[in-house]
Amino acid sequence: MFAVIKTGGKQYRVAAADVIEVEKLAGAEGEQVAFGQVLMVGGEDAAVTVGTPVIEGASVAAEIVEHRRGPKVIAFKKRRRHNSKRKRGHRQELTLVRITEILAAGGEPAKRPRAAKAETETGEEAKAAPAKRRRTKAAEGEEKE
Repeated sequence: MFAVIKTGGKQYRVAAADVIEVEKLAGAEGEQVAFGQVLMVGGEDAAVTVGTPVIEGASVAAEIVEHRRGPKVIAFKKRRRHNSKRKRGHRQELTLVRITEILAAGGEPAKRPRAAKAETETGEEAKAAPAKRRRTKAAEGEEKE
């Protein structure tokens, strides 16, 4: 099954388990988000449903994988023979999203357990770990002798 969703002024064709890059969304990594503007839904054996402009009650559930920035785009303007030029750079804020399910007839997305984060070092483990020592000129002098 696939769907065409609209977010950030763009349209994306998505299916379950797809990972797409969209304009920045509010929310932390690992949170669930829902896209309510579903323009079209279809599948291998199901008939294609086209919205006018959106399909009422349809939504696409997704999980935020990470936030990142896109590649740098350089805007350079030069006016010849006027000793005038301007250079600006821009990096777009993006969000990486994994599509979890497509809900064509409404309903609530299935609750998924959050991935457990790695436990931090505690007590004896922290003491056993070697401490990083800051190198100074005095310490380097001691090592050489």
